[in-house]
Amino acid sequence: MTTVSSDFLRIIHDRGFVDACTDTTALDALLREEVVSAYIGYDCTAPSLHVGSLVSIMLLRWLQKTGHRPIVLMGGGTTRIGDPTGRDDARRLMTDAEITANMAGIQSVFAKYLTFGDGPTDARMVNNADWLSTLSYIPFLRDYGRHFSVNRMLTFDSVRMRLERETHMSFLEFNYMILQAYDFLELARRDGIRLQMGGADQWGNIVNGVELGRRCDGLSLFGLTVPLITSASGAKMGKSAQGAVWLNAEQLSPYDFWQFWRNTEDADVGRFLRLFTELPLDEIARLEALEGAEINEAKKVLAHEATTLAHGEAAALAAAGTARAVFEQGGVGEDLPTVTVSADDLAAGIPAPALFTRAGLTVSNGEAKRLIKGGGARLNDTVLDDITRMVTDADLKDGEIKLSAGRKSHALVRVS
Repeated sequence: MTTVSSDFLRIIHDRGFVDACTDTTALDALLREEVVSAYIGYDCTAPSLHVGSLVSIMLLRWLQKTGHRPIVLMGGGTTRIGDPTGRDDARRLMTDAEITANMAGIQSVFAKYLTFGDGPTDARMVNNADWLSTLSYIPFLRDYGRHFSVNRMLTFDSVRMRLERETHMSFLEFNYMILQAYDFLELARRDGIRLQMGGADQWGNIVNGVELGRRCDGLSLFGLTVPLITSASGAKMGKSAQGAVWLNAEQLSPYDFWQFWRNTEDADVGRFLRLFTELPLDEIARLEALEGAEINEAKKVLAHEATTLAHGEAAALAAAGTARAVFEQGGVGEDLPTVTVSADDLAAGIPAPALFTRAGLTVSNGEAKRLIKGGGARLNDTVLDDITRMVTDADLKDGEIKLSAGRKSHALVRVS
């Protein structure tokens, strides 16, 4: 590894953020000499980001903490095209109203991690629709299309994988990498941005932007990527048994967010502490060296630190308190996910499989039935073994019913 001395590169290398960099030596020198503006782009394909984006968000946070300026690029324009990277099929084309609504949800995430304002290192948020939507097709092709080699574009993973699998790729999607490269050039011209960062799957797109800046304006631009994070067992980061692990409380409760980190595999604890918390490295080394049952204490630290960053310390402490009530004291806790049913429905009786699905503990009644047959379902901490069981108001305890799927997933049923 190239020796680095700028605070930003030293920290992110030490903590395991770096996958590749276009010119580490020159970027390291630039970071020592001046305040560097760097950006990461986020398309607006969902109402929230999930933890799969958290590595890049933490990268922006470390950039700001080391005296540089983070720029969050909202893909209001590129979302209308759809990034083909890592996909075997085209993304559904979204309406402008959907994109705007999703953008609002995504924007709220960054206020937790970055300080926004007008100062030299304050974060800014920009939208590439501001310049992409006004482009004229023929002038754009003449000025910028001539700098891209189709031969080379066919070698990039996002295109090559489609070709090898003989799956359809539209001309619309093929243009995505050109628009992303143009974003970098436009941001460099508008605001002096010198560095684009992103996931390892964006390497080709980022290099295109670096080269376009050099060819068009003689600019010295840089690209840096972070590894795509999977668990030790190979599971993709951002997913759990219950679905996506969203960063917005509206899509996923702080308690479920806390539980996601608490359930980290033993082999991932140290790596995740380095990436997703700001704990000192010597403390992380101590925690990841714990063995046996003691490693669970390190997982609780990880859950607390990650949840504090995403939702605040009060939410992290409340989630930990609920977990203690549920797992250690046999109670319910106030922070458990809750589903509300009508008094009339509960009086008439609700089939147990349907109630587990309504509570989000299973994705279908079929899955719920299999859970019950396998002995993994509990009602008020009692094993449920009858798939025909009706849950009624007779099951209420202190005005609520506790449902459990396995040892780690719980929900409360309350009457409206």
